[in-house]
Amino acid sequence: MRTDSVSLGTVENETAPGSSIPGPRPAPAGPPDPPTAASPQASGAGPAGGDALLTYGREEDDPTRPWTRHDRTMAETGARTMARRLPGLLRLAWSLAWAADRTGLIIMTVLRVAAGVVEAVGLLAVAGALTEVLRDGPTPQRLRAALPALVLVAAAGTLRSGLGAAQNLVRTRLGPRVDRVCIVRLLELASRTSVMAFDDPGFVDDLDAAERGAASGRQLVDNAVDMLTCAVQIAAAGGVLGVLHPVLLPLLVLSIVPDGWASMRAARLAHTSWLAQIRQVRRQYMLRWHLTARDCAAEIRSFGLGPFLVDEYTALARDQEAEQIRVGRGQARYRLTGEAVSGLALGVVYGTLVMLLDAGVMPLAAAGTAVLAIRTGRGALTTALTTLNTAYENFLYFGEYRAWMARANGLVPPAPARSAPLSPSVVRVEDVRYTYPRTDTPALRGVTVELRRGEVVALVGVNGSGKSTLAKIIAGLYEPDDGTVSWDGVDLTTVDPDSVRDRVAVIPQDYTQWPMSARMNIAVGRVDRLAADGPDSVLAAARATGADEVIAALPHGYDTSLARQYNSGHDLSGGQWQRIACARAVYREAPLIVADEPSAALDARAEQSLFALIRELGRERTVLLITHRLASVRTADRIYVLDAGTVVDQGDHHDLMSRPGLYRELFTLQASQYVDTDQATP
Repeated sequence: MRTDSVSLGTVENETAPGSSIPGPRPAPAGPPDPPTAASPQASGAGPAGGDALLTYGREEDDPTRPWTRHDRTMAETGARTMARRLPGLLRLAWSLAWAADRTGLIIMTVLRVAAGVVEAVGLLAVAGALTEVLRDGPTPQRLRAALPALVLVAAAGTLRSGLGAAQNLVRTRLGPRVDRVCIVRLLELASRTSVMAFDDPGFVDDLDAAERGAASGRQLVDNAVDMLTCAVQIAAAGGVLGVLHPVLLPLLVLSIVPDGWASMRAARLAHTSWLAQIRQVRRQYMLRWHLTARDCAAEIRSFGLGPFLVDEYTALARDQEAEQIRVGRGQARYRLTGEAVSGLALGVVYGTLVMLLDAGVMPLAAAGTAVLAIRTGRGALTTALTTLNTAYENFLYFGEYRAWMARANGLVPPAPARSAPLSPSVVRVEDVRYTYPRTDTPALRGVTVELRRGEVVALVGVNGSGKSTLAKIIAGLYEPDDGTVSWDGVDLTTVDPDSVRDRVAVIPQDYTQWPMSARMNIAVGRVDRLAADGPDSVLAAARATGADEVIAALPHGYDTSLARQYNSGHDLSGGQWQRIACARAVYREAPLIVADEPSAALDARAEQSLFALIRELGRERTVLLITHRLASVRTADRIYVLDAGTVVDQGDHHDLMSRPGLYRELFTLQASQYVDTDQATP
């Protein structure tokens, strides 16, 4: 199969998509800065106070959402909590690195330990060199005696530099692999999670947090590696200090603790701010995307929305700026306090060293080595505490990723081994009820319908009557809250849901315009078939739906990229895209076809051809049709009329027109639009 032309289309002089391509939601680059407790965002009011209700709609806080979980995080994040969770944090980082690149992790560990040993040898060599240099005797003789130790110091430094370069080389391959493992796991699970989950705003908010958390996986592994390095350096410096004088080691540790406390408090403040600000970050991103998206450009200019949207974004950005300043001031206070106390403690360390020299307990050569060991140990301890603090912060971010993964896993129930019937003769929906998440009004109330092979069954009704919801339940995308959906008497809850969806072809109301070639935009209906049957397998589906006429006018035919954001990409009209979407469903060759407003953007001639195709497909398959153009359902074998989530009438066109009811009212009203009443009047 031709990868370039078949999968992506012809792309020449490709330009960076930039922010004009919607793409996946980007995770914030860093911890977004939170609103203050008194700011409008903290109460959900938004940037413009009460006016935000008009702009964004009413939003209710939910204790399960990330931005309202920060109080619990604040309570849990203390020094004792951090120490208690440190082993688990290290185990998590190790497991991530092990899953991504076990060979690299082992090599990295060996190199780090070797570097620490070399560090200790180098410090002891310095002590030996100073001892020889500072002893009594002629200078040339002392230098010659110190030469072996100096050579050892130089060799240790050179070897340590080489080990450091090797560590960085291994690290450059370990980090990206951890990134890949975390992101791919999230994407795999997101693609398998029930469609119903994405109707829950809380789930979507948690997914935003999880994407940011996934990016913390690599940082968490880096932090763990840095902590290992620091631990080895501390062990080397501590071993040397312990040999020189045991009292120096605990004093050195005490001089670092205040600094570590300050860093921990600053990180906790940043993390809780990020959790509190997710809603506002999402608003800013959406405003920014709409302001720069090609699809929105015409409407923004037609309605003069530019200044309004920019003002909305500016208000949100100013609140963020104010909060960044608030958080920065709080962090500065913590760090100033910690550094001041640490400075006093370090003075005590050096004062103790002077006292030991004055009392003759420690020789001058040992004191010089102690100063180097103190500097090494202090640097390692400072780095360790800062790294631990950063690691814990990343651990909290990564916790959002793990929490979402656990929740999403719960929304992917284990699939039964049993498969759905290959080509059901009867699809029956019985007494089905369904209510969308976080809503009180049911979308479906005890609906019962039946579809038979060889029939075209239509669902009609006013907007919001439940037609699309019922179609999604029949297509296996939604699971009803109550009632059953069965194929030839087999309850679909007892079969593998993937086997159900494999036997359904959907023409959705809102189809996706994939930034791929025209060929792939049809082949996404069943991508494995393209690999098996070859690139030309899409031609029959294109001819059947009239998509071949659209593609014939493209500069590179089926290999033309339909991503207008690229220089070689080509744009299609809404009706042309709808033909492509219909071709996908035909290409899928499924026994059950669900068409939800398949002709909304088609002209009269294309619409007539499409419904002729639907009737043809209905001879051998089961077709469910949803449309507001009631003239198109006149030939349907059976019509179900829905209103407020219930079936209020059913029958064929002649039955429904023979009695008063919603169908006759809607059909008559629609038909009257095609009658010239002035000419019809005698």
